[in-house]
Amino acid sequence: MTDKHSENEETLKQIKELIKDEKVAMLTTVSPEGRLSSRPMHTQEVLLDEEEFWFITEKDTDKYRDIGNNPSVNLAYAGSSYVSISGTAEFVQDVEKKKEYWNKIVEKVLNASAEDPNVVLVKVTPDVAEYWEAGVNVKTVKEFVKKMASSNSMDDKNKLKDTVHFDENSN
Repeated sequence: MTDKHSENEETLKQIKELIKDEKVAMLTTVSPEGRLSSRPMHTQEVLLDEEEFWFITEKDTDKYRDIGNNPSVNLAYAGSSYVSISGTAEFVQDVEKKKEYWNKIVEKVLNASAEDPNVVLVKVTPDVAEYWEAGVNVKTVKEFVKKMASSNSMDDKNKLKDTVHFDENSN
């Protein structure tokens, strides 16, 4: 196993830990006019080992149109830390999987059923993920001050920020 592969595995574990309690992601899409649009989406499931993030939406929405035109998306999770995931979205019409994710809240928000053909799953396959540790502690402040006061970037060994490239996880 390469060092880079091991580093990515550690970063994946950290990302899993950071977003495990975050249920809402800001999904950013690109409109046909090239405008970025973000909207909150309830995360149905995160399967980082399979490189999948699952959401439910409807076909008669701007996000559906945007993804159909350009499947490049970004997911942003914010809570005690910040995680940004760039990837590719695709639509999945799987009634059984929709039923697996279905609940009374989804039903009320969408005013539909899992069998409704207008309801569709969105699967996001990540390409790159970055995270930033949050919180005002001495290390965080010190690292930011060091970066701002220097022409050099932050030390690669700091735990304030990290990046994983998913395509490098494959053997």
